Amino acid sequence: MGPTLPLISSAELKAHNTKKSAYVTLHNEKVYDVTSFLNEHPGGAELILEYAGKDVTDIMGDIISHEHSESAYEILDNYLIGTLANPEEEGRLMTTGLDKDAYVLTGVVSEEALSITTDFDQDYKSQSFLDLRKPLLMQVFWNNFPKEFYLQQVHRPRHYGNGSAPLFGNILEPLSKTPWYVIPIIWLPCVSYGTYLASRGLSIWALVPLWCVGLFIWTFVEYMLHRMLFHMDDRLPDHRIAITLHFLLHGVHHYLPMDKLRLVMPPALFVILATPFYRLAHFLFPYHIAMAIFCGGIFGYICYDCTHYFLHHATLPPYLKELKSYHLEHHYKNYELGFGVTSKFWDVVFGTELVDTSARSKAA
Repeated sequence: MGPTLPLISSAELKAHNTKKSAYVTLHNEKVYDVTSFLNEHPGGAELILEYAGKDVTDIMGDIISHEHSESAYEILDNYLIGTLANPEEEGRLMTTGLDKDAYVLTGVVSEEALSITTDFDQDYKSQSFLDLRKPLLMQVFWNNFPKEFYLQQVHRPRHYGNGSAPLFGNILEPLSKTPWYVIPIIWLPCVSYGTYLASRGLSIWALVPLWCVGLFIWTFVEYMLHRMLFHMDDRLPDHRIAITLHFLLHGVHHYLPMDKLRLVMPPALFVILATPFYRLAHFLFPYHIAMAIFCGGIFGYICYDCTHYFLHHATLPPYLKELKSYHLEHHYKNYELGFGVTSKFWDVVFGTELVDTSARSKAA
């Protein structure tokens, strides 16, 4: 038996009513993405767009207008992407506490999509983006996708199921996979040793505050890296090399957000990103002060990467459960907001906080 088709809400259906994205339903049951068929329709795209976001059962069977043949229905089946949620299912989707109307940006209805394995054939056929059975990185490079299309697609989450989708498809593949526990195993001893070196030139009364300063600085670095580097979407050059690097750095995580082995940062990549901060700390401060601040920051990074993994894959206590919901909304609701992972603090400061619109509407 094939993977279960995702439920699509009536709100999402109605939102796909343009040339850029056109959905229709048949018998108010099955949902079809006919965007790529618009220019192939014998009667012209305008006739389909008139019914985009609506049900086409009556018009396809209308003898006066034009009764469609069996082959027309067979063609339509090629564009099947989901099932329209009935009133009971829509009510169940709303119990997730997330606003279903807000998921149009990512094409996902609710957190329930986390448990639905993407139909590889149907996804590739309907979206014309990446074939999940083949190495992904070279597909991004050789297909030379326009930036707007790439960003639209890479932020529509897919679920690979068990294991990880191939990224390189060669001897580099293992370097792209990092179990979460590798992070504390590698970096905690480094933090401990660096803190020891700092303590040789500082009293405990100086070491602890400076170490905490580094920890606080990390929260800002975490926010800025996520917002300005990982999500430099608007500033991303429309060039295949830039788009491929974007996919390698963070795009693959939004494309496959539940991949357990691509949630934390590979050590080699972390060294590349951390080296400029190490040099900056030692340029600005004397050696022992720089070491204390830098080690506090690295400890913050360890907490960040482990927290990030647990937000995706663990049962958590109340505070972290709220943080989990917040982070998953960044993936499944609006990737243009909610850049804080370990805290909402800097989102609040810079006005990028994700607001729970469903809770707000209930309060009103």
